Amino acid sequence: MYIIAGLGNPGKKYEGSRHNVGFMALDALADHYGIQVSEKAHKALIGKGIIEGNKVILVKPQTFMNLSGESIRAVLDYYKAEPSEFIVIYDDISLVPGNIRIRKKGSAGGHNGIKNIIAHLGTQEFPRIRIGVGEKPEKMDLADYVLGHFSKGEEEVMRQAYQDGAQAAVSMMTDGIDAAMNRFNGAARGEKKESARGKKEERDGKDL
Repeated sequence: MYIIAGLGNPGKKYEGSRHNVGFMALDALADHYGIQVSEKAHKALIGKGIIEGNKVILVKPQTFMNLSGESIRAVLDYYKAEPSEFIVIYDDISLVPGNIRIRKKGSAGGHNGIKNIIAHLGTQEFPRIRIGVGEKPEKMDLADYVLGHFSKGEEEVMRQAYQDGAQAAVSMMTDGIDAAMNRFNGAARGEKKESARGKKEERDGKDL
């Protein structure tokens, strides 16, 4: 069994925002496999189904981003799942819009949702899928940027990114993380280079 969570903020105000790309990638996964993510439990919306022979629990925490770990901890405890059986999908400002990075483990890299999950699970060792949303403008507040929306030009790129993020999760389950990394990370997909900040975070994580 796998627990797959997409991170975001609940409510119409935040729909389509950069911080909600985890929700949107999870929706793409759920739609493709006909899973309804609508059951209210564990401070989240939950969907149960089968993906390529694997039993999955799809999770959209409703705690708001900075408290995502409260919901994730409750879900893993209820289903008696290990962190290694948990995959989280979330936004990353160190990657250009639409780029995908799979990691086996690592630090939060400044992402408050991941930081809270690490605090509640007591470990950094869980797989994750980072979806690039682009670096914020130099003089713009970070919160304003991640809670803002994509330009029309970026929206088409991001629609493909949600599908890619969904398929990355499937590949991690069916082919293994190493194979999924080879398929989806960086040069293998002809992506643009990520920012210097993103490269530093990957070096610091020491997990690739």
